[in-house]
Amino acid sequence: AERTTIYDAAMRYRRERTPLIVFAGEEYGTGSARDWAAKGARLLGVRAVIAESFERIHRSNLVGMGVLPCQLPAGVTAATLKLDGRERFDLTGLDANAKPRQSVTLVIHRADGKQDRVTLTLRLDTPAEVNYVRHGGIMPYMLNELVA
Repeated sequence: AERTTIYDAAMRYRRERTPLIVFAGEEYGTGSARDWAAKGARLLGVRAVIAESFERIHRSNLVGMGVLPCQLPAGVTAATLKLDGRERFDLTGLDANAKPRQSVTLVIHRADGKQDRVTLTLRLDTPAEVNYVRHGGIMPYMLNELVA
């Protein structure tokens, strides 16, 4: 496996147009309530965070940056999913009619060709948050509203 910095890997994935997902444990974002934690993730190309749970303010900041917060079912973790870093992922079930806290499906494409599916909860908790993410974040949403 190639060793590189997070930044260099993120820039390579950006050049290759590969969206990134972060897998996290409980209370993701605790200690990082400043909005730059979410801005940094977005600037690195992170499109979704899949966590056991979220710190309240950080979840809001992710939404504001257009990053999808998705919550694993109780008792399911990256460890129980047996992720080894060679997987590819798809998030399915999102469309123009997305609703707050709807279910979405994480499709795990394993290196051996097998697939697993996990039902996640989309942690967009209000219709406004759905609109923010639909527009790529709160700033693009506000600019679109001003232009309209």
